[in-house]
Amino acid sequence: MAKEFKPKARLPRGLVDRTGAELSATRAMLEKIRAVYELYGFEALETPAFEYTDALGKFLPDLDRPNEGVFSLKDDDEQWLSLRYDLTAPLARYVAEHFEQLPKPYRSYRAGYVFRNEKPGPGRFRQFMQFDADTVGAPSVAADAEICMMAADTLEAVGVPRGAYVVRVNNRKVLDGVMEAIGLGGDENFGRRLTVLRAIDKFDKFGVEGVELLLGPGRRDESGDFTKGAGLNQRQSAVVLAMLTGKGLRATDVGVEVELDGDVELAAALASNSAFLEGMAELRDIAALVGAAGYEDRVKIDPSVVRGLEYYTGPVYEAELTFEIKDEDGRPVRFGSVAGGGRYDGLVARFRGEKVPATGFSIGVSRLLAALAFLGKMEAAPEVGPVVVLVMDKEPHRLADYMKMVADLRANGIRAEMYLGGGGMKPQMKYADRRGAPAVIIQGSNEKSAGEVQIKDLVEGAKIAASIADNAEYRAARPAQFAVKEADLVAAIRDVLERRAAPTLGLAD
Repeated sequence: MAKEFKPKARLPRGLVDRTGAELSATRAMLEKIRAVYELYGFEALETPAFEYTDALGKFLPDLDRPNEGVFSLKDDDEQWLSLRYDLTAPLARYVAEHFEQLPKPYRSYRAGYVFRNEKPGPGRFRQFMQFDADTVGAPSVAADAEICMMAADTLEAVGVPRGAYVVRVNNRKVLDGVMEAIGLGGDENFGRRLTVLRAIDKFDKFGVEGVELLLGPGRRDESGDFTKGAGLNQRQSAVVLAMLTGKGLRATDVGVEVELDGDVELAAALASNSAFLEGMAELRDIAALVGAAGYEDRVKIDPSVVRGLEYYTGPVYEAELTFEIKDEDGRPVRFGSVAGGGRYDGLVARFRGEKVPATGFSIGVSRLLAALAFLGKMEAAPEVGPVVVLVMDKEPHRLADYMKMVADLRANGIRAEMYLGGGGMKPQMKYADRRGAPAVIIQGSNEKSAGEVQIKDLVEGAKIAASIADNAEYRAARPAQFAVKEADLVAAIRDVLERRAAPTLGLAD
C-alpha cells in the first residue's frame, strides 16, 4: 500500500504571516491615514490584484513567461495576467478605461497588497501593503504641493511628531537638465546617468567628498569595498555638485542665475536648458505654496531626492523620518524614507495616446508601522479577546441558555463567544486565557436555579493571584469572581470592560 503523502506545512520565502496585535495596529493606522486622505477630498478606489500584464507597463512579456519582477500566469484565453507590483499602474488603467465618466481632476486613494517577484531578503518581502493617494488630470504643481502637505499631515496623524520627519522635494526636470548640460542626455548614456543619479542619492550619507568620488573615479569604503564611479570629469562633477549644494545656482523671480567658478560654457548650457529652467521654476512655486500654507518647516526643497527613473516626469518627493536608529553594526543611522512619489504625466498616456497629468505618493505600511513601534506609538500588547461564556452543561436547553447570553452581549456591542469545544472546566479556562479573554461567564445548575451567573474577571484575577502564594488561600479567595442576576449580566460585563479601557476591549464606540 502506497504511503499517504502529507505536504509539509511551510511558509514560502519572502512572505510572512501576521496575527493579532500587528493586524490591529495596522487597521488602526490605516483608518488614521484614510481620515486624512478623505479630509483632503480624496475618494476610495479598489482595483483587483491581477491586471493584464501589458497594462502594468514596466514588465512586458518578452519571453515565454513574463517573470521579471512580477508573478504571472496565462489565462485560458491565452492572455497573460500578473499580480500588481504597485497601486499606480492599476490606477492608470482604471482612469484610462473610465476617462470620460470620471471628474477631472480625479482624486483617489487606494490601499492593498502588492507583489514583487524578486529575491527576498531581510526586511524585503514579496508581498507587502501600500497606501496611495493620487490626483490625475491636474497639470499645476499646486497638486504636487498639496500631496506633500498631505504627506506631512498623515505622518503627524499616525503619531510621528513634528520635527521627527521632513518631506523632501526635488524635480526630475532639474536632474534631466543637468544631465543634458554635462553631455549625458540621450538613450546611449542611460547607464552613466543611472550611476550619476545613484551617486546623488548618496549625498546625505557620504556628503560632498563621497559623492564627488562616486561621480568620478569611484569610492572605496572603510571595509575596503570599491564602488565604481560614473567617470565624470571635474567640470561635469562641478555642475552636479553645484545643483546638490546650491552653490552657484539661484532661483529668482525672473529665472535662474548660474555661476560655476568661471566655467562660462557649462554655466551657459545649464542656464539655457529648458528642462532645468522649468524644473527650477516648479520647485520655486512649490516652495511658495507650502510656505503660504504654513508647511515650510515640514516640506523642503532637496536636490538630492532621486526617484523612479522610468516614469517620473516632474516633482518627486520622499517623506523621511529624521530620528536615528542603530544599524546592524550598532552605528547610528537615520530611519529613512517611509513614503514617496512624484509626477508621472506619461503613465495614463500609454493607454490614451495623449498626455494626462498625474501626481501621487505611496506609503510603505509595514515600514511606517516599524517606525511607530520604534517611537512607542504602536500598542505591542496582544489583542484583547472576547468575553467567553463557558459551557457547564451540554444539554440542548442549556446550550440555548448560553447562546442567549452571547447574543445579549453582542446585541449591546460587546465582543463575546460561547465555548464550542468539547473540554471541561479546566480546558475551557485554558482556552479563555489563550484567547486573551478579559472575563468568563459561568452558570452551572446551582447558578441557574438561583437565576444568577458567575463572572470571573481574568485580568483582575491575574493581578490578585500574583499576590497569593498559598494554593488553598487562592481557592478560598476565588479572586475577582462575583455573582450577579441574569438580568444584570450585560451591565456587569460592561462595568468590567470599562475598567479595562473600554473601546480596546470590545465595547462598541
